[in-house]
Amino acid sequence: MRRFLLLYATQRGQAKAIAEEISEKAVTYGFYADLHCISESDKFLPRATETRLTQPESLLKPLRTRRCRLTSWLTCGLGDSEYTYFCNGGKVIDKRLQELGAQRFYDTGHADDCVGLELVVEPWINGLWAALEKHFLSNRGREDTSETLTMASHASRDAVTPELLHVESQVGLLRLDDSGGKAAEVLEQNAVNSSQSSTLIVDFEASLTRSVPPLSQASLNIPSLPPEYLEVHLEEALGQEESHASVSLVDPVFHVPVSKAVQLTTNDAIKTTLLIELDISKTDFSYQPGDAFNVICPNSDSEVQFLLQRLQLADRREHHVAVRIKADTRKKGAALPQHVPERCSLQFLLTWCLEIRAVPKKAFLRALADHTGDSAERRRLQELCSRQGAADYTRFVREAGACLSDLLRAFPSCQPPLGLLLEHLPKLQPRPYSCASSSLFHPGKLHFIFNIVEFLSNTTEVILRRGVCTGWLATLVESILQPYMCANHVDGKKALAPKISISPRTTNSFHLPNDPSVPIIMVGPGAGVAPFIGFLQHREKLQEQHPGGHFGATWLFFGCRHKERDYLFRDELRHFLKCGVLTHLEVSFSRDVAVGEEEGPAKYVQDSLQRHSKQVAGVLLRDSGYVYVCGDAKNMAKDVHDALVEIISRETGVEKLEAMKTLATLKEEKRYLQDIW
Repeated sequence: MRRFLLLYATQRGQAKAIAEEISEKAVTYGFYADLHCISESDKFLPRATETRLTQPESLLKPLRTRRCRLTSWLTCGLGDSEYTYFCNGGKVIDKRLQELGAQRFYDTGHADDCVGLELVVEPWINGLWAALEKHFLSNRGREDTSETLTMASHASRDAVTPELLHVESQVGLLRLDDSGGKAAEVLEQNAVNSSQSSTLIVDFEASLTRSVPPLSQASLNIPSLPPEYLEVHLEEALGQEESHASVSLVDPVFHVPVSKAVQLTTNDAIKTTLLIELDISKTDFSYQPGDAFNVICPNSDSEVQFLLQRLQLADRREHHVAVRIKADTRKKGAALPQHVPERCSLQFLLTWCLEIRAVPKKAFLRALADHTGDSAERRRLQELCSRQGAADYTRFVREAGACLSDLLRAFPSCQPPLGLLLEHLPKLQPRPYSCASSSLFHPGKLHFIFNIVEFLSNTTEVILRRGVCTGWLATLVESILQPYMCANHVDGKKALAPKISISPRTTNSFHLPNDPSVPIIMVGPGAGVAPFIGFLQHREKLQEQHPGGHFGATWLFFGCRHKERDYLFRDELRHFLKCGVLTHLEVSFSRDVAVGEEEGPAKYVQDSLQRHSKQVAGVLLRDSGYVYVCGDAKNMAKDVHDALVEIISRETGVEKLEAMKTLATLKEEKRYLQDIW
């Protein structure tokens, strides 16, 4: 059988799931994939080094030093275009393998989680088989096919005709004997016959639960059924002590009390912003302004209770969850999920371990369909995971943010086993927050701020939901919350301080310059101002400690909706301005009516930047200053980037392409830094 090496590097499990899908489909097309994580170098490279490999560069170093014969490869990269280094891991691997003399036989793909990984991943996988077929045919007799290196860690676009894909799929099915099972099942299903459907053509619109022609009448190509591999048993606790150990993290975890909580916005503000102060004085947790940290949070109790009821497991919530690998599973490399602690209760599992709000992948929908009794509901789930139903999946599942609870409400006859949830729901991730204080200014304390995220989920019924972490935090601090403008007028009543678990995040470069004389520009609308409060507190203490020191100019471009409702840290910013720590404060209000200014007030931070074009360009280009941007990645960060390009182009008289190169250089020099989400 024709073999290839299939490697993945993953943080949240997405690349692993894609690699496993490729591995399972490979058999259908007459191939065999040696599947490994990049960190398992000792299993796929000769004379593996003693160092455990965890990064793409760590993989390429041993490949370069050993006498491995690299012939050909392909790469698929996953990323998010809202972040600076989009698909960087895949690009690094591509570049280095090319340097080592290997030949790429299939175009690299770059899948963007911002718009949907599946938009690139699915066509990339579909075209992979024809590319492999062509590659092995062209190399037959010329080289040992076992030496072909195929890197399929992340994603690619390739133009393969539908006719070729159809032929490939049929040939693949012919290769299977009866024992091959459903390794890459292609179901051809006919919808309601034309005489019946003609009366229902436009009587309704499509929704999560129903489709309209042509999809409702289409034959479907649905993905293969993922092989089940976990066997789950619920065992009575019988008075045994239960393990409530937090899901293991690489970083240390600190359990710290909340010493203060303040509402920073008025009650009629569009968004409610809270400040929380943590007491870290009795821990080894340390930070500097610009750092971020993780908050370890649980799922909503009401959503957990719904799942327990819906899965008919409410009376067994305190039972211990015992998980093992199915003896007869067809899944290659099946392993127990590391985020499920031993001897935890079912309630603990659903509360602290599984991301129950995760948008279900198509493979999960495919599996759910096989546990759905009603034929119409089953057909709809098959449509949503099919190639023909890609648009409906994007609209009604991905963009709608539908989660498992929404699907169970929408499809009442769906009754998945608990093992299926453990196989498909990812680990509940901790939520990152920027430090909004300086340890010089607030010794033993750590501040952070957040907007309470609220949204309507209306996939089948209208449900008001809060963000997983922000909703939990808001509820947690209700008893000690100080209302807007009352932070300094507490009535003396104090409730018991709640505690939360936090962990440090990997050190980043979003820090003040080492040289305090370097000028800086800070751009942070809304909650994006958080790290800059820490910057200014830190700078104030440094200036007190070094009264004769030279400190560069500090610009802050802040924005909010209304001056009287959500102008965060207004008194603090005025103080910094008055004492000279902050030299320029430019505030824009997007919803306030213009008052008496000829050109009107600046509406957004990017407008303020444009109004101070010469000064901004001077700081960045003449004075070798830094610019920091914090906040919304989807809109604000892109608009600020465009404004900076225009400013550089206008003030230096160069074309925009050249200005973009200048800005890229600032990024490389770490003088244009972003902390965006």
